[in-house]
Amino acid sequence: MNYSTMNVMPEVTPNSTTKTLGPVEIVNVCVHSLSFLVGLPSHCYIILLIVTGAGCGVASEFFILNLSICEAGFSVDSLNFVLAEWFSFIVEFQMLLVGLVTTGRPLFQCLICVECYLAVVHPVTFLKYKPLRYRVICCAVAWILILGACLFCMYTIVQYNIVHIWFLSVQFILFFFIQLFCLVAVLRALKQSGPGKREKEHNHMKRRAFRVILITTVSMVITYAPYSIAAFLTIVMGKLIAAHWVPGLICYVLCGFIQPVLYLHRNGKLSRTCLL
Repeated sequence: MNYSTMNVMPEVTPNSTTKTLGPVEIVNVCVHSLSFLVGLPSHCYIILLIVTGAGCGVASEFFILNLSICEAGFSVDSLNFVLAEWFSFIVEFQMLLVGLVTTGRPLFQCLICVECYLAVVHPVTFLKYKPLRYRVICCAVAWILILGACLFCMYTIVQYNIVHIWFLSVQFILFFFIQLFCLVAVLRALKQSGPGKREKEHNHMKRRAFRVILITTVSMVITYAPYSIAAFLTIVMGKLIAAHWVPGLICYVLCGFIQPVLYLHRNGKLSRTCLL
């Protein structure tokens, strides 16, 4: 299914320092350059806003903070991709960061969706686990899983491609169905709403949670569907065609800008940022 790392990292060749770039490599370099030049400042700005308390507070945005840190790491890996086209010794470090791409983003997006689900469907449970310490525990476990994914990807991305594909397939299906469950549950709760002023305020929170989960799920599908198609074609044809992975890379990088735009818009920083 998801052969994304074959596009996130360049094809490893001994003479990569002297090779000429073809059309596919040029597109890859341009897309990764966009990810580094735009994505890194955007996510660093979001991290600064959350840490300095300019948003809703570190506690309520702790998952977004960790997602931005993960996305900033991917932006750094994009720089590694560009440099690895000419300096092959960077490839090892680049493969280590692949886990941020394949596991980090969907994992923290899934945590955000589960948080919205609990806030709407199980508000008592949400209030019980609302303190920051519980979010810290969840994120600590998440980073341990991401570190394991980084090590796993580093050792399987080249030598055991089929194992890597199955790992990403199971992971994508698991995260997708968790987010889909949260989406359906919040939608059902929204339909069961009754009249009253207090209920209207609650409905506003439900609609906001529904939008967050919907946008996250749709962006996840847009991100991984092209990679799934490319992986299927690779398995059927029995060979890797680099051009098949270009649409997946473009979708992944562009979808990475959705969360910064939504966060900046929600906190009234988008227009000011655009002017800067």
